[in-house]
Formats: sequence, structure tokens, C-alpha cells
Amino acid sequence: MRPLLVGAVMALVGCVLLPITAFVLDGTRTGEDLVLPVHVLLAAAIGAVLGSLALDPAWAPRRRALTGAGLGLLGAVVGLVLFFLLLNGFDGA
Repeated sequence: MRPLLVGAVMALVGCVLLPITAFVLDGTRTGEDLVLPVHVLLAAAIGAVLGSLALDPAWAPRRRALTGAGLGLLGAVVGLVLFFLLLNGFDGA
């Protein structure tokens, strides 16, 4: 049950993190090229920390961190797909 909860939280974090990252990096000259990589790295890092803290303590710390990072990457993908659909609709760009 805990991985499902961490996955749901990371989906929310992935959705919120994308506009925040774009707001911070969009004003710089090279920042536009870095929005997506920074978004993915931050989501994975937040997922690793959250996974280390919230997942089953019986698991090894490395397994909890890697599972959390994987869920963070999944949350980043959910955020990207959601914003693509909100901006472009189902017909595409």
C-alpha cells in the first residue's frame, strides 16, 4: 500500500514541479533547454528521498531509494503527459 501512496504523491509532485521548474529556468538564455532535464532530475531526487522515508522499513535503504526514484520518474512522466494534454488536447500539437 505504501508504494501506491508514494506513487500518488509523486504524480502530484510531478505535475506541480513542471511549471515551477519552467518558471525558474525560462527567463535565462540556456534555461529553456534545461527545463525538462531539471524536472526529471528533481522528480527522481524527491522520489528517492520520499521513498527512503515512507516505504517499508524492512526493505534495504538502497531498494527504498531506488523504488522512490523510479516512482519519481513515473510522476515526472505523468506530469509531462498531463500538461501536454492540457495545452494541446487529444488532437495533438
